Amino acid sequence: MMQFLTFAFFATIECHRLAMMAYDRHVAICQPLHYVTIISSRVCWQLVASSYLFAFLSAIIYTWCTFGGSFCGPKHIDRFFCDIIPVLKLLCPNKYNSEMVIFAFLTTNVVMSVVILLSYVSIIRTVLRVCSAQSRARAFHSCASHLTAVALFLGTSFFMYLQPPSSHRSLDKVASIFYALLTSMLNPFIYSPRNKEVKAALVKCERRLLSRWQHKRVVSPSTPSSS
Repeated sequence: MMQFLTFAFFATIECHRLAMMAYDRHVAICQPLHYVTIISSRVCWQLVASSYLFAFLSAIIYTWCTFGGSFCGPKHIDRFFCDIIPVLKLLCPNKYNSEMVIFAFLTTNVVMSVVILLSYVSIIRTVLRVCSAQSRARAFHSCASHLTAVALFLGTSFFMYLQPPSSHRSLDKVASIFYALLTSMLNPFIYSPRNKEVKAALVKCERRLLSRWQHKRVVSPSTPSSS
């Protein structure tokens, strides 16, 4: 239950975070002159706090609806972690109410996906009106990392949860690895290269490793002769 609660909490936060970042890109590209007033520090804190609060309440309701009933199926969960679909398969036949409550809260995550879609539709329309190729490239560069994270997380999530129950197969286990593990592991590599401080640190580390390697090459030939 704790594993299920933790996964539902962080998965819901990830979905809301991607929607907030899409809105941030929308304001930055479509309304650049009003960006400071629209996306203020207060608004950012309010968005983050509301997403964490909603994710916590959603995770509790998901867990209560899933584990509050009785289990009549086998005790083996057909997944490498407690995901909602394989756990619901183990519930007794009278699980309609639990499924409806879970479906009602999952629709909010679909709404977040609609926010992402509408934001990028507006971004594409704005970018197509721009005549400068440099401005288009700059806009694409600012959205590339976010689009990569959206494709990894929401693409595999939709593949998992929007298909009919009869079509769930062993391929779902591979898809669940993407949105449960790989997305969170790749996020630092997706977003960090756009940070100037991180770029400077990586360049400094690369130069240090290169200088050490060159120093070893210079020192190593003289070692046998001195002995």
